[in-house]
Amino acid sequence: MTRNLVLGLGGTVDYEIAWDADVFDDLAASYGIGRHDLTTTAPLSDERALVVAILAFASTGAGGERFIASSDIIERFAARFDTAVTLGGTGVRAGLALERLGIPSVQHLVSIDDTVRRLLPPSLRTVCSATEDTLDPHLIVQFRPGDRIRLTDAELTVPAANRLIVANDPPNRGMAIAPELADAAESASAFLVSGFNTMQDAVLLDRRLDDLRAVMTHLPDDALVYYEDAGFYDRSLAHRARAALLHRIDVYGMNEDELQEYVGRPVDLLDAGAVTAALRDAQGLIPAPALVVHTRYWAIAVGRDAARHRDALDSAVLLSATRYRVGDALRSDDLAVTARGARHTTGAAVVAAVEDALPDAAGVAAFDLDVPHPTTIGLGDTFVGGFLLPTALAARAANAASAASAASGSNA
Repeated sequence: MTRNLVLGLGGTVDYEIAWDADVFDDLAASYGIGRHDLTTTAPLSDERALVVAILAFASTGAGGERFIASSDIIERFAARFDTAVTLGGTGVRAGLALERLGIPSVQHLVSIDDTVRRLLPPSLRTVCSATEDTLDPHLIVQFRPGDRIRLTDAELTVPAANRLIVANDPPNRGMAIAPELADAAESASAFLVSGFNTMQDAVLLDRRLDDLRAVMTHLPDDALVYYEDAGFYDRSLAHRARAALLHRIDVYGMNEDELQEYVGRPVDLLDAGAVTAALRDAQGLIPAPALVVHTRYWAIAVGRDAARHRDALDSAVLLSATRYRVGDALRSDDLAVTARGARHTTGAAVVAAVEDALPDAAGVAAFDLDVPHPTTIGLGDTFVGGFLLPTALAARAANAASAASAASGSNA
């Protein structure tokens, strides 16, 4: 049996926007946005609220995902900028990164249209639950250190590279599971679950979790199940998904923003004591065999199986750092260039201190990169792809050995 990566649960069409200070200056002036208006928590009911949220996130260097009242607002806003149309979703972006390295995958989609058909490489086989074509784009605004923010009463500078994702995507909110996913699961070497974060109906979420649990009974016993948190729009629903699936999750992943949401406080990612306390608290909430937190400085797993995933963590930070450097154009040769780079010194010290303090922790330092035009979109998704890369390579070797054995037998 040929083993495959099976990645889901939903893909997206993304409108990627790079920072344009002149456009944001005009918007802040026309909407009368001052420093006191900035907030990351107000409902995104119109374009002014969207601009306020973008400027608020950028002013702190924080990233996140937010729900917006209508896709029409996204369409009108994106028309103001030079916009790149790409494919997103954790599974799709992870699969696209791996495809650049010659690794195919099976993608579970909940929506489809001609944009998806045009941009998805043929080596990414799909199963899809959609019954008709739809387009509900996700807006992704990326910002970088030094980008200017001019308000009516202040001028600010973006302190760190990050991105904000904004969407209103009914197919992903509904997250219908394709019947064919069960067949794909039977040959999975790894199975990625992500996307429940966009759902907002508790009853429907429970039904989808039941559907997914039925699918997961078809997984081989040795299949690695990776669950990416991805930042729930409604944080109260996160525990429902976790409670339903935790018994079969091998690796539970999240980024630094989601870690801080879970522990309910800011965490200085370069303070070993603060990081140790946060990881301990998060592990108490999410007792997965391996709880993985990935940040710009380090990636650390805690849990009984953490140590066995150290090589996967290293692969993950290498692939995501390479995307940070070169974007969608990454090739296997680019990985070698990244690997020759320096690791983050303080990040390495944090990893060492956490491993000393927590006996079930294992981590690696991130790469310390100075890139004039970094890619901040899809880094977490690419991290997931990099984490799954060792599993994919092992499966490919096993597939090749099995095929060679079969050929030898037929020639005997």
